[in-house]
Amino acid sequence: MTTPAENPPPATMPGAAGAVPPGPAGVPAMPAADPAAGAVAVPTVSVAAYPDYALAQRAVDYLSDNQFPVQKTSIIGTDLRLVENVLGRMTTVRAALAGAASGAWFGLFIGLFIGIFSDSNWFGLIFLGLLIGAAWGAIFGAIAQAMTGGRRDFTSRSSLQAGQYAVVVEADAADEARQLLVRLNWQASGAS
Repeated sequence: MTTPAENPPPATMPGAAGAVPPGPAGVPAMPAADPAAGAVAVPTVSVAAYPDYALAQRAVDYLSDNQFPVQKTSIIGTDLRLVENVLGRMTTVRAALAGAASGAWFGLFIGLFIGIFSDSNWFGLIFLGLLIGAAWGAIFGAIAQAMTGGRRDFTSRSSLQAGQYAVVVEADAADEARQLLVRLNWQASGAS
């Protein structure tokens, strides 16, 4: 057993950079000392906010159409929430059918792979692989659904949605972006 007095602090260890000891890949670079980073954080300004992504995308597209340097622009979604849309009820039969479909694809792949290296009936091997894959997929799909014990008897699709989308521009180009977006809003409102 070693005591703290026997081990020198990391800053005095040979090969250490500062207070960070070397790891398996060598001495890690600190973020400020990373030469690859090179980029300095540039201050940004929010120039517009939209209720949906399509409007924010339209605004950035308008900036691009008017020769604005869009590489200085970002679209940032805020007030994120996870939305899970329930698509329907999942029964053991539906799980077996879904398993059969995915198993058929895998069986088709295996049949094609074996068919490449075989000089027997190529279509027969593909068809046999498809049937065996579908059968095994159906069996495993039904068993997996039955093992849930009714805890999740529905199918769903999850998506991440933002409450608002902000168009953010580097501070040095913010005034030009605002002027262009005001012009876009005037055009959209029908003003002449």
